[in-house]
Amino acid sequence: MVLDRLAAGAGRSARITHTEHLPPRAGTHAIWPDRIRKEVLAAIQRAGIDHPWAHQAAAAEHALDGESVVIATGTASGKSLAYLAPVLSALLDGSQAPNGRGATALYLAPTKALAADQRRSVKELAAPLGHAIRPAVYDGDTPVEEREWVRQYANYVLTNPDMLHRGILPSHPRWSSFLRALRFVVIDECHTYRGVFGSHVAQVLRRLRRLCARYGADPVFLLASATSADPAVAAGRLTGLPVKEVADDASPRGELVFALWEPPLTDLHGEKGAPVRRSATAETADLLTDLTLQGVRSVAFVRSRRGAELVSVIAKERLAQVDRSLPGRIAAYRGGYLPEERRALERALHSGELLGLAATTALELGIDVSGLDAVVIAGYPGTRASLWQQAGRAGRAGQGALAVLVARDDPLDTYLVHHPEALFQQPVESTVLDPDNPYVLAPHLCAAAAELPLTESDIALFGPAVPGLLPQLEAAKLLRERPSGWHWTRRERAADLTDIRGGGGRPVQIVEEGTGRLLGTVDESAAHTAVHEGAVHLHQGRTYLVRKLDLEDSVALVEEANPPYSTTARDTTAISVLETDTEVPWGDGRLCYGSVEVTNHVVSFLRRRVMTGEVMGETKLDLPPRTLRTRAVWWTVTEDQLDAARISPEILGGALHAAEHASIGMLPLFATCDRWDIGGVSVPLHPDTLLPTVFVYDGHPGGAGFAERAFHTARTWLTATREAIASCECDAGCPSCIQSPKCGNGNEPLHKRGAVRLLTELLRTAPPPPQDAREG
Repeated sequence: MVLDRLAAGAGRSARITHTEHLPPRAGTHAIWPDRIRKEVLAAIQRAGIDHPWAHQAAAAEHALDGESVVIATGTASGKSLAYLAPVLSALLDGSQAPNGRGATALYLAPTKALAADQRRSVKELAAPLGHAIRPAVYDGDTPVEEREWVRQYANYVLTNPDMLHRGILPSHPRWSSFLRALRFVVIDECHTYRGVFGSHVAQVLRRLRRLCARYGADPVFLLASATSADPAVAAGRLTGLPVKEVADDASPRGELVFALWEPPLTDLHGEKGAPVRRSATAETADLLTDLTLQGVRSVAFVRSRRGAELVSVIAKERLAQVDRSLPGRIAAYRGGYLPEERRALERALHSGELLGLAATTALELGIDVSGLDAVVIAGYPGTRASLWQQAGRAGRAGQGALAVLVARDDPLDTYLVHHPEALFQQPVESTVLDPDNPYVLAPHLCAAAAELPLTESDIALFGPAVPGLLPQLEAAKLLRERPSGWHWTRRERAADLTDIRGGGGRPVQIVEEGTGRLLGTVDESAAHTAVHEGAVHLHQGRTYLVRKLDLEDSVALVEEANPPYSTTARDTTAISVLETDTEVPWGDGRLCYGSVEVTNHVVSFLRRRVMTGEVMGETKLDLPPRTLRTRAVWWTVTEDQLDAARISPEILGGALHAAEHASIGMLPLFATCDRWDIGGVSVPLHPDTLLPTVFVYDGHPGGAGFAERAFHTARTWLTATREAIASCECDAGCPSCIQSPKCGNGNEPLHKRGAVRLLTELLRTAPPPPQDAREG
């Protein structure tokens, strides 16, 4: 067995903390709805598919009934065919319409690569249907001379939410014939639309629906998602429509052996003398090397581009020591590669010429990779949905397969490899988004008004926050009310008010100092921590040092370098309560949710060795403070609770700080966020609550829905936090439990045992269900 051979090395077997065996599953066939055109069924049969799986037929039935539907089944379960069958059938019907153009369909993908991949799939499947199906990609890479053809003649347009927001909707008169005939909108990988990005996409879709209605169309939305909790609820929040749900996966699956793997402790010591584990990157490179030597076709998923390149380089070096011909059988695969490079890698993996890839999530989002025997996941990818999406890449041809999750030195990863039930006995997360966030909604109201004047009838479409926002937009001289509605008043494009993937504000341009070449941009909100003077910046596998950050002109000047370290910004944070929306008693203390203002000041940065994480030094910075109005969850404790927990004034700050760090690290298990999406502050005596208080807040203006999720899952979230700290084998705290890689205070002060006692007392008085009825 592959896993037995991986575990055979010295000390290897002790690194496997749990092995889960998922049994094979037989498939269940059904019959396509009889309303699908015979020519489409014949084309599907030519592709080698005689009968659909039951979930494919069910989703197609909803689509043909005019019901929006989300299909939330596993990787390689045939979701694409479930929506393509009714879409191609409608387009074929429309091609024979007397008006010539006939029906149209729009496909939205989160990445350009996935849209291009889908176009190839559609062309292959629809080839027997001739010129009746005319798919075309319309994105930022589409040549200008092709764009007019796409608008005039394509009936299946594949794009992304960014292009819909900036290119298609503002130019809707030129798209009028396409929008007038729009029957279906396909939203692929819809579980990726979460947080602030998902909230922006939700408003872009409302603008699309409004313009379709203007042209007399009412398209059906077909959504494809990785398995997730309450997919119909999330899809309804995204589209603003009632959505049917198809979540019973009827496709077959081979046996999957899933191992949880914890790298060993090293002789190195980190901050405050804390023990340091071997990095997940180095451990993953070893596993990929061993799998390649066994002839096992594998993919290692790594969270960063640099990490993917590093795993590939280390694995190649180790293979070269065994056989000079072997390094050529390993490659890196990530965003930033040219399409022809990406295609060549996929072909080489399919053919067996390549045995292993070190890949970023560019490979996770639906790119067609089949026939893999093993997947290694370097660090928990942030959500159970992504974990299963990545693990599902192994065994796609129905054979047995292996998946290995390699834990990073991080509270959540450490907790998961010692609590397998949190992965294997829990449903995947709900997708969290908040379309009513005023920081998201306001620029989209402006964009909508620029497309067509806003009227009273639009208020229901855009949500209950609209009446309160319109007067503010008028006062800011962005909109003007006239008898025909609210009009956009500026000469510039309203769609440029917001970057739907960013946090607002003018992006900072990253420019190579010697050549003047623009390398990319970073959100204004992230500039102080990401491109401060002296920061290490990665771009397409190359490393740069930031020489100067000009905040006035929004430019960071960089030069190529190869320092042996990475950089981490240090900051101080203060928080004030603006409004408490909800609060519940926790014994004498309280659990609250509401609006806060966060003042953050980046004061220095650390240099850490790349391979070990060892701190090499700290450099002061001179940057202005920044303020953020957002949403937070917070809890307070009283003197009596502190006495019961044996928390003296000397250790109170450290106990609160340790609990705050660990709770931030654990929140991604309960809300679809990354620890970098959220922040925290702990205060022994907060001026607004007049009590010891721990805050956890959304790191986005107006909030992203994560703090609200934390409030509703507080009991299970903080129980898991306490367990993560208590079960860690270190003495006084380490990166696996209470130390944070982004702590603004250099992980000072921290008190591990105090945090355990404090959380134990807090949870002892936590309210029972149904107060936390929305947990899970």
